[in-house]
Amino acid sequence: MLILQDLTYIHPNKDLLFTDLNFIVNKQDKIALIGNNGSGKSTLLKILAGALHPSAGLVKNNPKPYYIPQVFGQFNDYTVAQALQISDKLQALNEILNGNITDENLSQLNDDWALEERCQKAFDYWGLEGLDLTQKIETLSGGQKTRVFLAGIMVNRPESVLMDEPSNHLDTTARNMLYDYISQTKNTLIVVSHDRTLLNLLDVVYELSKGGINIYGGNYDFYVEQKNTETAALNQDLKNKEKSLRSARETEKEAMERQQKLDAKGKKKQEKAGLPTIVMNTLRNKAENSTSKMKSVHAEKINNISVELTQLRSTRPESGKMKMNFDNSALHTGKILIDAKDINFGYTDHPLWKKGLNFQINAAKRILIKGLNGSGKTTLIKILLAELQPGWGTIQRAKFNSVYIDQDYSLIDNRLTVYQQAERYNTGILQEHEIKTRLNRFLFTSNYWDKPCSALSGGEKMRLMLCSLTISNQAPDMIILDEPTNNLDIQNIEILTTAINEYQGALLVVSHDEHFLKDIHIEQAIELT
Repeated sequence: MLILQDLTYIHPNKDLLFTDLNFIVNKQDKIALIGNNGSGKSTLLKILAGALHPSAGLVKNNPKPYYIPQVFGQFNDYTVAQALQISDKLQALNEILNGNITDENLSQLNDDWALEERCQKAFDYWGLEGLDLTQKIETLSGGQKTRVFLAGIMVNRPESVLMDEPSNHLDTTARNMLYDYISQTKNTLIVVSHDRTLLNLLDVVYELSKGGINIYGGNYDFYVEQKNTETAALNQDLKNKEKSLRSARETEKEAMERQQKLDAKGKKKQEKAGLPTIVMNTLRNKAENSTSKMKSVHAEKINNISVELTQLRSTRPESGKMKMNFDNSALHTGKILIDAKDINFGYTDHPLWKKGLNFQINAAKRILIKGLNGSGKTTLIKILLAELQPGWGTIQRAKFNSVYIDQDYSLIDNRLTVYQQAERYNTGILQEHEIKTRLNRFLFTSNYWDKPCSALSGGEKMRLMLCSLTISNQAPDMIILDEPTNNLDIQNIEILTTAINEYQGALLVVSHDEHFLKDIHIEQAIELT
């Protein structure tokens, strides 16, 4: 059992991330932990794993969970055995086998005589045949690193597992293996993911937000249904509150006009009656006090409704506030941009692909570049962009402009501020206030304009990249997306999907996210084998 009591975390810069989180995770629960980028999901997992200490509150997690992080850079200098936290146990085993049978070594091994065999079995299962336990993590690809840590579940045999974006960098085969594990395991799971197929395999959704943790007793599809119901109710509340505000203002206006007429009529009667000045002043003061009191009553009512309306608007999902303005390519849709015949590539005399590739890309096609990890997807992209030339076959390229958005959003210059990055794409047509308006549409308020791009999350960099493209005078004729949904939360995936569906040029995508591919209406695939 895992228990959180009044958990609070404050960043070193004193910014509050979340406060007073309380929940219980029972044995064999399978939980999806979701929330927008920056809500604190990864931080919460690190606290649960014991890798971070909370600012306040209590975590009870005995025994300690096994933790698969989202980022593996901190392990680059580690061996595989060190990364899996079994190096001391392996050393004890080897010393015992070499005759050094001490109480310390026996205690360290803890009767785990089958450790090496279990490692080999786990590596073979996850497609890591031949992997050496002494090999450095930095020598592995992103997909291999993820599979090493997934193999660590079988190696360490934990009761509970924490996973942060475990399907990132995995090809389709490895993803399906991950899905099978999640479906069949008796482990307690807490999983942070944007992978909707994976999320639908989990039994309950915990949504982390500024308001704390909200629990939805079903899988991700159930959560979406509930959120849609909540959003519909919120929109209706907004309409009702806006109607109430208009009605209150109209009532105030009518009441004030009626009072002014009564005051004017009363003043004329008083003047005709020839009342003494002191009496006239007393009556005028009473009338003014009555009017002032009426104004105060109506102002308080309008202010209360306005406050309630502001609070309701603040709870509206940010993606619903975004305004897209994606330009179209100037090329006619039938124009052939690339014509490839029997192309192949190799740094030696051995071709990369079993068969030469044959395909055409026209100005409106939506194409998936499909293949397992290591199949040469990035190489093909470089050939399409004329950064590499094929070793076999022919390729003809028309004149067109393209944008390549890689997993690291390298088109974003980390040395620039958010505003400077946007200004870089301005062709001189937009004024400063117009650029800032575009930034606001993509949820970059004035607090962001002077913020360095290096401080942005993956989702924020993606939004800034899309914003920059809309600032350009002309949309690119071709957009190439390389694993675009990696490291994005679901909200930002929806933003990206909306933008891409408004784009009418050629689109090439490398992705293993089946939901995303379906949502952006992929028409054909170039399969690499």
